[in-house]
Amino acid sequence: MKHYLTKERLEELKSELERLKKDARHEIAERLKHAKEYGDLSENAEYSAAKDAQAQLESRIIELENIIRNAIIIRKSEGGETVKIGSTIIIKKGFKDSRYTIVGSQEAKPEMNLISNESPLGKAFLDKKVGDDIEIQTPGGKVRYKIIKIE
Repeated sequence: MKHYLTKERLEELKSELERLKKDARHEIAERLKHAKEYGDLSENAEYSAAKDAQAQLESRIIELENIIRNAIIIRKSEGGETVKIGSTIIIKKGFKDSRYTIVGSQEAKPEMNLISNESPLGKAFLDKKVGDDIEIQTPGGKVRYKIIKIE
């Protein structure tokens, strides 16, 4: 699976992975060592909690390695004919204009108008041109958008 990321986000994920592999693994190992000192592991809540934390940590490490291995760097789009990942678009919904940037799912922050290329709205805008009308079915009914500008 492809993961669309900005160069900055890729570097953040690489840093997180490095920190988890070095520091977090060491911390978990210390917790496990300390918990073993309490004796009987079958009834040792601290040991059980440390093993759970270890499993979560290893799961996150595997996830990060997969994202990094399958990363595709998003380059900021400068205008262009069609909406692509990295494009910033100005759209009209009713009488209101809004500005969105299409990003990969790892960087989506709808509250900051960064929408995922995998979201229904992001998918609907991809490969569209200025002037295109887009209609999206939402739980509240159909919503119409018009692309005003691609930056």
